[in-house]
Amino acid sequence: MTELIDRTAEDLGNIVHLEHVNTAVPDQRIATIFYVSGLGLTRDPYLMTGVDNMWANVGRSQFHLPTGKVQRLRGVTGIVLPDRRALLRRLARVSEPLAASEFAFREENDHVLVTSPWGNRIRVHAPDRRFGRITLGLPYVAFDVPRGTAEGIARFYREVFAAPASVEAGEAGRRARVMVGADQFLLFEETDRVLPPFDGHHVQIYIANFSGPYRWLVEHELLTEESDRHQWRFEQIVDPADGRKLFEVEHEVRSMRHPFFGRRLVNRNPEQTNRTYAPEHESLPWATTETGG
Repeated sequence: MTELIDRTAEDLGNIVHLEHVNTAVPDQRIATIFYVSGLGLTRDPYLMTGVDNMWANVGRSQFHLPTGKVQRLRGVTGIVLPDRRALLRRLARVSEPLAASEFAFREENDHVLVTSPWGNRIRVHAPDRRFGRITLGLPYVAFDVPRGTAEGIARFYREVFAAPASVEAGEAGRRARVMVGADQFLLFEETDRVLPPFDGHHVQIYIANFSGPYRWLVEHELLTEESDRHQWRFEQIVDPADGRKLFEVEHEVRSMRHPFFGRRLVNRNPEQTNRTYAPEHESLPWATTETGG
């Protein structure tokens, strides 16, 4: 008899990939020390190679770091790196040049909590089954949101973006969980803390049905930028049931016809040095080769 398989486990919604998180930084040298030398990420060798912006690759995703006034994501970004011990060694080495900043790190049970020189929090996880096949990547961004907003946020992504979204128990209350790609999620954690005002940072997603959400946002006067034929932006997450504004974070939304969709990103092995060089070990894979079949 053929084994029954839950085919719904393979479903994706309309949002097919979370590609980058964008926060402005005031100093590219310090950003290089932290993101490249400390975290061990790879500066994109092809795009934004000047001194006013940096794209740092992490698997199939990126951090975008344009020069500007400090922006802080209201929450935490989760990334997966393959070697926790090597990460801790790198972070220890950059502690001195980053001593005058907000840089910090500490080990937790299932992750290393790292704070960037400008106060952005990053949870670094080792690969495990929670992140599917990802061994190097950006599986989630978790936002802090006001109490009582999780249901409406989940409804927004379900109804406007046709993305699987649910409400579950979070760390401090209820949490909206939105699928934004294979093994990628946006999380919205309810909190009683007073949140700082939105400062312009953004996340970027790719979607399959590009025109449907666009029309809804235009009809509800929520579109903030007509970028080009492949891209548009919005900032307000609202409850479709009553129009109530729930949370503000800019979304850069691209179609799957965008030239960048599926672009192969270079990911180096940060443990390769001129003193410990091993041939054919220059790069890191972003995922395991297991297919589950």
